[in-house]
Amino acid sequence: MNNRLSALVMLLPQNVDAALIISETNRRYFTGFVSSLGYLFVTREKSVLLVDSRYEEAARKTAVDCEVVRFQKLSDSIKEVVTQYRLKNILLEGSAFTLNEAEHIGKMLEDAGAASIKNAELDKYISRLRVIKTSDEIGKMLHAQRLTEEAFTETIKLIKEGVTERELALELEFRMRRAGADGVSFDLIVLAGNKTSMPHGVPGYNPVHNGDFVLFDIGATVDGYHSDMTRTVAFGKVSAMQRRIYQTVLQAQKNGLDAVRQGASCHEVDKAARSYIDEAGYQGMFGHSTGHGVGLDIHESPSVSPDNNYILHSGMVITVEPGIYVPGRCGVRIEDMVAVTRDGCINLATLPKELIEL
Repeated sequence: MNNRLSALVMLLPQNVDAALIISETNRRYFTGFVSSLGYLFVTREKSVLLVDSRYEEAARKTAVDCEVVRFQKLSDSIKEVVTQYRLKNILLEGSAFTLNEAEHIGKMLEDAGAASIKNAELDKYISRLRVIKTSDEIGKMLHAQRLTEEAFTETIKLIKEGVTERELALELEFRMRRAGADGVSFDLIVLAGNKTSMPHGVPGYNPVHNGDFVLFDIGATVDGYHSDMTRTVAFGKVSAMQRRIYQTVLQAQKNGLDAVRQGASCHEVDKAARSYIDEAGYQGMFGHSTGHGVGLDIHESPSVSPDNNYILHSGMVITVEPGIYVPGRCGVRIEDMVAVTRDGCINLATLPKELIEL
């Protein structure tokens, strides 16, 4: 077994015989193989990946440290694995199944002879492994970040009177993919003018006008790993009100970054950014969390939020992204992705954050 599979087995309680992993991201994490469908049994002896005919050849070439079995009737293959490895107690991913799917898989396992199926613990064990990134994982996110920054730097040169949010978003995605990204981390957010007050607004045919903020929340993927960055720029000169909002968010973000270190809690990082915004007179205008983990998923553990006392450890990768949103007028968010270290953090973003007035 590879290190990741062995580490998972070590975390399983003594009375558990196997874990059954079906989510695409977690199957990729443990085997290196990407497919829309698959069933990975991690037993104490070995791992078995069940795939259908679409993925058999590719899985045999790519999947690491697991036996690949092609199934025609899933229930028959599940019974073979359960019987061969004498599996009685099996953990399922709680977040990977709908209620109907959980009932369906549970019945197949029971029919195969498994006596106990639980789905409340496996997610916790997998999260404990995935939350600490290796240097290889961070390297992939750093590569994705560089592609994101390059696309952003070129795209903002295209901002002019009348260009639309959608045009800018499409240009960003094209440039990322052309430079080598697998894809984008999420539906890119590009907002202009009063739409910047919507933290997760959708790019449309809204044109950019002189004096507008233009907010970019963007990211690329490399080998499945995500980047996440937000920058807010101005087209033309901004008002005193807009400038004050921007400078407040910028200082709040700096405060949040300064609070990141091994041993700090997510709550402490959130408070460092949020309290500055509140004390500056913008209480209630920063509604979302200060950040989140990033990796094979764009949103991973931990949540950097007011009510999360989770302790940060070296090797975690999180975002720090405070914002101020004035409904119907404007909004500003500044976001960096950072790797936690013993004494602070390494910022994976390199772009400047001082206000750009194009």
